[in-house]
Amino acid sequence: MTDLQTQSKSQRAYQWIKERIANQEFTPGYRLVLGSLAGDLDMSVVPVREAIRQLEAEGLVTFERNVGARVSMVDDSQYRHSMQALSILEGAATALAARRLTADDLRRARAVNERMIRILEDFDPRAFTRLNQEFHATLFGKCANPRMLELVESEWARLGHLRDSTFSFVPGRAQESVREHENIVRLIETGAPLGEIEKAARRHRSATLDAYMIHEHPDETLGLPAF
Repeated sequence: MTDLQTQSKSQRAYQWIKERIANQEFTPGYRLVLGSLAGDLDMSVVPVREAIRQLEAEGLVTFERNVGARVSMVDDSQYRHSMQALSILEGAATALAARRLTADDLRRARAVNERMIRILEDFDPRAFTRLNQEFHATLFGKCANPRMLELVESEWARLGHLRDSTFSFVPGRAQESVREHENIVRLIETGAPLGEIEKAARRHRSATLDAYMIHEHPDETLGLPAF
């Protein structure tokens, strides 16, 4: 293969991968396996590797030892700020909704959590995240304060595709998350004080951000307010 042919294929691979990052088919944290990409593109791994290097130079791809290449986190500060805000807002909304939830609501929440547990073995971060949102929406959806509910839903929307990334970057957090889900449901079910429910829901959300920060920024102090 001539240098010109290699360059042409690497540019084709570069455009193909970059397009899938842009349209969120390859979300933040998505592992870019050279062999699989080469197979999809019907070329050798050499031009794909060159494409990955170019994307890494642009900051769209991150290479981690013993893990390989993956799609970089987009707007890291936006993710942190939204998760910090969401931990407070969602905790409060969950507490405000707690007394309105019926036995059917709690059964529905548990059923979603059980589906999340079942996919842990063959882990799909995007599917897990969709179920995670469904679980929490079941708990805070009957919040008595419509403005609070609007703010929570706004922060979920602001996170956009970034929320797919946390469980991709820190998959171990998923197992902890489903255990914490059961604890929140049990607190609501047993009529625990609203302050205790709010604290559990807030810490649950903060723990996801903590896990991301420890993995991605081990030298930084998280700086979440201690309420």
